[in-house]
Amino acid sequence: MSSSIVNTIHSTLPVDDDHPYRTGAWRPNHREWDADDLVVEGEIPTDLNGVYLRNTENPIHPSIGMYHPFDGDGMLHQISFANGKASYRNRFVRTDGMQMEQDAGEPLWTGLYDLAQNSKREDGWGARGQMKDSSSTDVIVHNGIALTSFWQCGDVYQMDPMTLADMGKADWVKQFPSPTGVSAHTKLDEATGELLIFGYSKSEPFMHYGVVDAQGKLVHAIDVPLPGPRLPHDMAFSENYAILNDLPLFWDPAMIELGAHVPRFYRDIPTRFAVVPRRGNTEDIKWFESDPTYVLHWINAYEEGDWLILDGFFQHDPMPAKREGTSKPLSLYRSVDLDRLQTRPHRWRFNLVTGETKEESLSDRVMEFGMINPQIAGKNYRYTYNMTGKPGWFLFDGIVKQDVLTGTEERYFFGEGVFGSETPFAPRTGATAEDDGYLLTFTTDMNRDCSECLIFDATRLTDGPIARVRLPERISSGTHSCWTPAEALASRQ
Repeated sequence: MSSSIVNTIHSTLPVDDDHPYRTGAWRPNHREWDADDLVVEGEIPTDLNGVYLRNTENPIHPSIGMYHPFDGDGMLHQISFANGKASYRNRFVRTDGMQMEQDAGEPLWTGLYDLAQNSKREDGWGARGQMKDSSSTDVIVHNGIALTSFWQCGDVYQMDPMTLADMGKADWVKQFPSPTGVSAHTKLDEATGELLIFGYSKSEPFMHYGVVDAQGKLVHAIDVPLPGPRLPHDMAFSENYAILNDLPLFWDPAMIELGAHVPRFYRDIPTRFAVVPRRGNTEDIKWFESDPTYVLHWINAYEEGDWLILDGFFQHDPMPAKREGTSKPLSLYRSVDLDRLQTRPHRWRFNLVTGETKEESLSDRVMEFGMINPQIAGKNYRYTYNMTGKPGWFLFDGIVKQDVLTGTEERYFFGEGVFGSETPFAPRTGATAEDDGYLLTFTTDMNRDCSECLIFDATRLTDGPIARVRLPERISSGTHSCWTPAEALASRQ
């Protein structure tokens, strides 16, 4: 391995920090690396050519008030593959908020678990307001550019997917009518090159939807009127429709009036879905209702005759109650514990002619953060690759290959003390079968104090990784990621 530290970011986190999501598997990285000719155990397939990118909450400064794991600064980890060799890079997403806090040498905004008015600055970002847009949630490559975004809306930051060089902010966000900007998760349709986007806010109409074309231009945007402020986190699409949501977990309106943003689950309000043609207008929206829940992430959607099918992770307990005898840290962060939320794959069917809704569970297993073959996004599909969580924690301890046609599931367990990342599928060059390709995930190994990129043959997940690629240092646990093949990296227009 040939590696070098290209930059070290000054952090003011305490040396004796004991926060459960700033230590252990979530210990942040403050060094930025370039590393080539990485050490490999096994063999990297020669037909695996492209980049695997993962975003991560990676705090630099202590929080104002309580820290939530979604508050950290954004950091991209990248591993590129070509001709059986691998290189690694990591860089902070240098948002405006990060730069301001670095200049001040301290945190300037409160996070999810504190009051907006306790921020040291009156400006800021986010649907809540007076937050730092850390752009630490999602990453996708569109028009040959890596785009990062924030879960409570903000700017979209651009980086070169190969070098991770800073490319500034996406200009098209300025034309998007949402007053808070764009939310994670933006959705890429590889078949058309379009990027589908949405944003939400506390002002009417409370949600907007838009389309960015393959050349990186905003070409469509509409209002999606909601009854009040909501907290959507994701959207879905099929070949002809975009699907947005109005979920019954949102800020208590009475508390907003008092200056507090306290989420509440309203069990007597149905889940609602806005189905609109991808270039349709507000008046074209059709609304469907189903059982109340919250859904953090959708898996895929597709059309089948008069029906639109949507798969996602149904939370059977979106707001888990405190448990007697549970330690304070585990109790405080129960809202990110998949086991407490009881997140399971679920299917909704919407009849576009009659307005009927049907729904069913797809599995009894608790899992989330599903990925599919990106080449069939928006089309009928068979396989999804989901993460299982360590009970009590926001940590991924295994991967499940789920066959939504037959209901069969295969699971690979990383091992005690080893945690993975959202695991994208990389199609094999010339593949004809949906699962003919590879799965990639970064791991944080607490036993060996190291990190690796694991490569699996997706047709043989339970056989274990066919290659383990060693990174120059142990990286923090993290979540959202994407795979981009080499030919798409050269397609910038």
